[in-house]
Amino acid sequence: MKRKWLWSTLVAGFVALMVGFVPQPTQAATESYTIGTDVTFPPFEFANKQNQYVGIDIDLMNAIAKQQGFKVTIKPLGFNAAVQALEAGQIDGVIAGMSITPERQEKFAMSDPYYQSGTVMAVAKDAKIKGLSGLRGKRVAVKTGTASADYANAQKQKYGFSVVTFDDSNNMYQDVMTGNSAACFEDKPVMQYGIASGMKLKIVGKTTMKSDYGIAIKRSESATLLKKVNAGLKALKANGQYDKIVRKYLGNGSEAAQKKKTAGTSETDRSFMGLLKSNWGTLMSGLQQTLWLTILGILCATIVGVLVGLLGVVPNKFAQGAATTFIYIFRGLPMMVLALFIYSGVPSLINEKIPAFVAGIITLTLNEGAYTAAFVKGGIAAVNPGQMEAARSLGLPWGKAMRRVILPQGIKIMVPSFINQFIITLKDTSILSVLGLLELTQTGKIIIARNMEGFKIWSMIALIYLIIITLLTWLSNWVQKRVNAA
Repeated sequence: MKRKWLWSTLVAGFVALMVGFVPQPTQAATESYTIGTDVTFPPFEFANKQNQYVGIDIDLMNAIAKQQGFKVTIKPLGFNAAVQALEAGQIDGVIAGMSITPERQEKFAMSDPYYQSGTVMAVAKDAKIKGLSGLRGKRVAVKTGTASADYANAQKQKYGFSVVTFDDSNNMYQDVMTGNSAACFEDKPVMQYGIASGMKLKIVGKTTMKSDYGIAIKRSESATLLKKVNAGLKALKANGQYDKIVRKYLGNGSEAAQKKKTAGTSETDRSFMGLLKSNWGTLMSGLQQTLWLTILGILCATIVGVLVGLLGVVPNKFAQGAATTFIYIFRGLPMMVLALFIYSGVPSLINEKIPAFVAGIITLTLNEGAYTAAFVKGGIAAVNPGQMEAARSLGLPWGKAMRRVILPQGIKIMVPSFINQFIITLKDTSILSVLGLLELTQTGKIIIARNMEGFKIWSMIALIYLIIITLLTWLSNWVQKRVNAA
């Protein structure tokens, strides 16, 4: 049997060796690129009622990739997050109704224009404002980083209005519809599409500040991806496919045509239960991402926090100083600033991409870990100092005294704080939507961009958070009773 096994092994090895020397047919590697986009900018990019990303930009980018023979992964990040990711080299390009401006041409390689738009002003449906002169002394809403925002800021001194900035279009529209702002500025096709979808706004005045949309490409891809994009655009316009894509979402560009085009894109049942039923899968997908971020974040934060907390009570000034510095820095930094620094700032220093999910976990680990370290230090300090003195007088070394005597008592004090930190981490994951992560909050924004049912969708999301936090609170009380009874 041993001989048979030996000969079988030798034959298998010889065959494997020969296969290694035989030339294998090679396939040309298909180049693949990652393109970021906005999440709430219909009709250029939005989620339909099946919660699949569609729109002029999405279809156009896919058509260019197919025509030029490369693979493309389109990531819905949000406009700001997409631009920051491109600056940091996390993605290869951005297609998001981005106006071609001299400032953007300095930072990125901009493609040939693919659509001409213009800025319009919109007010509440029952408002009496008819133009810019009616905005004196009032507040105007804009979306950060857009040509419309630039136009509003250029006009505010002349017409005497103030400007408030939002990160996404839906919040900007809601601010006007609720009466907090008197008007908003937006690209004409986007505003028309929103009004056609049932948004209670109206366009007043003329279209101004006409601008061309372009696809932003990182500078290092100027000789490759940029050339392919421009060649693809030219070919699609020549063969009529470009016009077909635009007509699919805009018709002939009139408001009447857009109403017809939006008729089948959103839910027909607008009741609370109808919206919940049609968006249940998407909400659960966002919740799953939220729970993964929370669980991994709290596990990593607990490990880091406990180690740093213990470092803070070691009888060594250097160790205590290091722990105090860690807590001071990462507890003092706003979480959004920390997230953007890790996702956008660090990659530009190390020339390595950091995936958004990984950046989110690192952010939670550092931020929540600092708070965990603080209450670990506090829990140990709350134990009567005489306990350590008694343990040392019995001949126990410092490490064993800490492990056998101090920590068991300190843990009882820390347990409620650990559970509370878990709840805080769950809520803090919503801040990570700034990185484009499709957690529960970001999912809500995407759904609202399609159906404009902000109150109902945010009510659903609030209810989901409350249910989970209630369950965690019950768990906290149960664990606390068991620990205290031990």
